[in-house]
Parts: sequence; structure tokens; C-alpha cells
Amino acid sequence: MRANRSLEIGTGLFVLLGFAALLFLSMQLPANGLKFSFKKPAGYAVTAQFDNIGDLKVGAPVRMAGVRIGQVTRIDFDTNTERAKVWLRIDPRFNQIPADSSAAIDTEGLLGGQYIAISPGAMPTYLSNGSRILETQSALVLENLINKFFATEANKSHGSGDDAKESK
Repeated sequence: MRANRSLEIGTGLFVLLGFAALLFLSMQLPANGLKFSFKKPAGYAVTAQFDNIGDLKVGAPVRMAGVRIGQVTRIDFDTNTERAKVWLRIDPRFNQIPADSSAAIDTEGLLGGQYIAISPGAMPTYLSNGSRILETQSALVLENLINKFFATEANKSHGSGDDAKESK
């Protein structure tokens, strides 16, 4: 009888942990850009093209001065320019973003997700529905930087060995 009771308690704790995990995951959905809505979001659409978008995903935030002003709604490959084309939906209350603003793909911390950071320009005209951000900065891919660093270090150590042989 005692073994049966401890089995029931263990099963109950396991079920409670499962519900806690589901609650945690459901609380994380808005942070990932997932929204359950059937109405079309308000705002205006803007596009930008990048050489490398890294791990940018649909639903990623668009920020200006650290404030969320919109989100990424679509990512595609433009076969004419051979660049990634990213569609951004900007909240309608941010309707005075200068037309010569630039967009960069940044990372939220060392292991965080990526987002689009918009830096304002100085033109008196503003982005509107269908506008294109011309000046862009691609994602900084950490793996590429590490590979370049090790390649540079390998060349230095290889080159210093040859210099030492020649000086003898």
C-alpha cells in the first residue's frame, strides 16, 4: 500500500511539472513574435535588402533606440539582386521615421535572438507604405568571426616559424 501511495505522489508531481512547463512555454510565445490573431495588423510595410540575414526570423522585432516599433513579417530571396529581402511592418504611431534611415541586423546579447535596428536619418520626408530602406548592414555571424580569427592566428604562427628559420 505504501509503494502505491508514493507512486501516486510521484505521478502527481510529474503532471504538475508538465503543466508548469506548458505555462512557461505559453508565456514565452509573445517574446518570440508569435501572436494568435485573425485581424491584419495595423501599420505600414517597409522593405530592406541584406547580404546576410544570419538567423533572423519572421516575427523578430524591429527597434529604434531600443524601443519596439514593429516586426519582421516576411523574408524572401530576391533572385535579381541575390540578396535577402525583408518585409517590416511598422506600427502606425511611428509615422515620422526619416526616409534616409538605415537598418542593421543586431543580436540581443551573446546568445539572444536577432532583430532589426533602425537608425534615423535626417531627411524631412518619411518612410511610408511601400518604402524601401536603402542603407543596410548585414548580420554579424559569430562563427565567421571566430573562423577568421583562427585563420589569422594560424597564419601568424606559421609565418613566425618561417621567419625564425630564415634568421638562423
